[in-house]
Amino acid sequence: MEETFNVTLDIRDTAKIIDDAVIEGSITGECIDTYSIQVPNVGNCLVAVYEKHYYRAGNRLTLTVVMDDFEGKTRVHCVSGGGGEGLFSFDWGAAGSFSSIVSDSLAEFRLE
Repeated sequence: MEETFNVTLDIRDTAKIIDDAVIEGSITGECIDTYSIQVPNVGNCLVAVYEKHYYRAGNRLTLTVVMDDFEGKTRVHCVSGGGGEGLFSFDWGAAGSFSSIVSDSLAEFRLE
């Protein structure tokens, strides 16, 4: 499941809220890696990759979150996957649950 939306926060505050929601709100959630880049006269971009075990999927899922401020506001794009089992990668809704952590934690800051 993937989703893209804008928030009123800057990238650093947005990343902190997501970290707290994924890592602090879970026993098995962890940030695997982050990568940031600053493009002069354009803006900043931060990529964070998280991993968490989901019992209903029977394994660990990944969540990739990309944040940028290239258009004057912070855009958040998140996608989760890797929890599928069998030929059709059926994950019992675990990928959707993982990616919804980002959306739910930033709901009050979303721009429509």
